[in-house]
Amino acid sequence: MSLYNPHAGRPQLRLARNTILIAILLVFALATLFPIYYMIISSFGEPVEAGAMDYRLIPGSFSLESYKFFFEFSEYTYRWLLNSLIVATTVMVTNVLFASMAGYAFSKIKFKGRALIFSLLLIAMMIPYQVTQVPLYILIVNIFHIQNTYTALILPGLVTVYNIFLAKQFMSSIPNEILECAKIEGCNQFQIYFRIIIPLSKTVLAVMAILTFMDNWNTFFWPFLVTNSMDMQTIQVGLKNFRFANTTYFAPMMAGATISALPMFILFFSLQKYFLEGVTVGAVKG
Repeated sequence: MSLYNPHAGRPQLRLARNTILIAILLVFALATLFPIYYMIISSFGEPVEAGAMDYRLIPGSFSLESYKFFFEFSEYTYRWLLNSLIVATTVMVTNVLFASMAGYAFSKIKFKGRALIFSLLLIAMMIPYQVTQVPLYILIVNIFHIQNTYTALILPGLVTVYNIFLAKQFMSSIPNEILECAKIEGCNQFQIYFRIIIPLSKTVLAVMAILTFMDNWNTFFWPFLVTNSMDMQTIQVGLKNFRFANTTYFAPMMAGATISALPMFILFFSLQKYFLEGVTVGAVKG
């Protein structure tokens, strides 16, 4: 009788496999978190020129002078933060409202050409963002003449196809029986939308709000194109003013980047419950 057990080595093999997997995940986590760590650490350096910086992973001393330098550098520093807040918040609200309305229409309201229009939107979503910048710039600057205004910063992002698609996929999973009952009770489409669809779609709306706010808070290229005065610049564009022809104030720039990242951290951690629940919206059905 053989004493060989083919299952004897499986726990050790499973442990080794899990250890390797955890090690790989830790490496990716460190690679992701290191730029954030270095940004924060560098922000506590002295506000000297980049060539005179002492670049260390663990600085020998901590100073708040770079934060003081950042706020005292320009009279428009607070205006940059306010501009970013106005633009990101407005675009976030309009996307949540308009994208949810469009998602409800595409998922629950039958009308002629619905499939065709939605297919065209999906095709538009495949066009790279950079391709649309030149015609959009010509439209805003040469035709509408609204450059260097909040309208120019906000108008192109009022609603995105991705958010419409996200809302439509989620709302398609809402049972039609609920809406039929509401119609029997005498509710019109707007009442169904505000009283039923919105409460049932809090998860996907939170995901849309987080992603839209983060995207518009971090955007640089479009605000850089359509603003030509310091008082209308957003914080991301304003940070470039710390770089001059011959030098860069590295630590104050990192201090500004750290401050600009705070609203995103606050928004994400305050809504992370909904974000984690809705990050796979549309991936499964049933």
